[in-house]
Amino acid sequence: MNLLTFLAQNAGEIVTRLFQHLQLTLLSIVIAAAIGVPLGVLISYRRGMKKPVMGVANVVQAIPSIALLGFLIPLLGIGEKPAIFMVVVYSLLPIIKNTVTGLSGINAETLEAAKGIGMTRIQVLTKVKLPLALPVIMAGVRISAVTSVGLVTLTAFVGANGLGYLIYSGIRTLNEFQILAGAIPACLLALLMDLLFSLVEKLVTPACFKQS
Repeated sequence: MNLLTFLAQNAGEIVTRLFQHLQLTLLSIVIAAAIGVPLGVLISYRRGMKKPVMGVANVVQAIPSIALLGFLIPLLGIGEKPAIFMVVVYSLLPIIKNTVTGLSGINAETLEAAKGIGMTRIQVLTKVKLPLALPVIMAGVRISAVTSVGLVTLTAFVGANGLGYLIYSGIRTLNEFQILAGAIPACLLALLMDLLFSLVEKLVTPACFKQS
């Protein structure tokens, strides 16, 4: 038996695991963005919060993912809960950092002009700052999305579904075809996520930036 034969014989399970992997990845990214972007906005206005929030995010990034999963098992059990929690936590730093960078990098004259025409603080944020910062924010989401594909692969060690299950099972049974059946789609999925979010990043870039 060769690799192509193995893939053909197990196509149904591979496709199922691929969609499970994609579902976990997208769910984790949506949750991370829903937390990270507002948090980035908050600390861009409250400078005193920036150092502790970024400090905590950096410390979490320094913890090995397998070790973090081990800490989460007594708290959240086995399955998708610790998996999603771990991926969300690791995805926060790029999103928070890029949100702060995008908001702080806006031209001061643009903000003064917005205030000069009578915009309130909320209007300046929603109609000026966020639209201009969106490409930078999406770059952070893009980084998190690609990284999350690999992180979700590791969550097979705590019983989560996805392509990591095939890799983990292949390692246990010394089945190189099964390992590749999980690894190859995971690599392709990471490339697809990068392409997808790069397209979204271009779509949200203001026309004036595209021309320049």
